[in-house]
Amino acid sequence: MTPSWFGDSVGHYEGDALVIDTIGIKVGPFAMVDMYGTPHTEALHVVERYRLLDYQAANESEERGERENFRIQVSDTGFARNPEYRGPGLLLEFTVDDPGVFTMPWSAMITYRRPLGNWPEFICADGTRDYVGREISLPHADKPDF
Repeated sequence: MTPSWFGDSVGHYEGDALVIDTIGIKVGPFAMVDMYGTPHTEALHVVERYRLLDYQAANESEERGERENFRIQVSDTGFARNPEYRGPGLLLEFTVDDPGVFTMPWSAMITYRRPLGNWPEFICADGTRDYVGREISLPHADKPDF
């Protein structure tokens, strides 16, 4: 397979978790592993595990995250939690390994809950809108450079 911008992924189930294993993520001037601009190399390897949590487990996971993690106060990005929703949550556990950037692999967890209103649309890295839907300016060429 030829690596694409998003890499080559293989998905499978391990018990009740959907596991997505990705390598070959394109390195470029705007490529980063987080919202702080941390770069990556061609050695980047990301493993994601998605699992549904029942209502109580999702509450516990969300509360643990609130206690253990520092949060930057930002304006609402469309993910204000719906306090009336009593259904399951979605737990994403992921591991990032890139020996060209990090001294060791690192992992994190995110608990997603149903938001008020509709889910906001996330736009791919090569789109013209950012993650909250604002128009952004991307570099472009008026004529090919080859």
